[in-house]
Amino acid sequence: MTDTVALSGPGRLFRIVAIAEACSWTGLLLGMFFKYVVVGNAIGVHVFGPIHGALFVLYVVVSIVVARLHRWDLRTLAAALLASIPPLATIWFERKAAREGKLAAPVAA
Repeated sequence: MTDTVALSGPGRLFRIVAIAEACSWTGLLLGMFFKYVVVGNAIGVHVFGPIHGALFVLYVVVSIVVARLHRWDLRTLAAALLASIPPLATIWFERKAAREGKLAAPVAA
């Protein structure tokens, strides 16, 4: 079943950055595979390395901002930050946070 919870503006930004960070991780891993296994050419690493580095830093900053705006507990923030380390874990964390309502727009009273 699809997730029907409306994300807040910061929640949408978090989703976009989490997916972009995971995609850049994939690009960097592919670049490393081609550099060290296939052709010995480092162009993929030169292209995706700086992109991934910038998106990694952006993910950390956005995680901290969203944690503050959505009043995440320290455990949730730590999970978000730790998810930036393994490849593609930011997507897992974003899906989990959305499912748990941690990225949801506030409900009007």
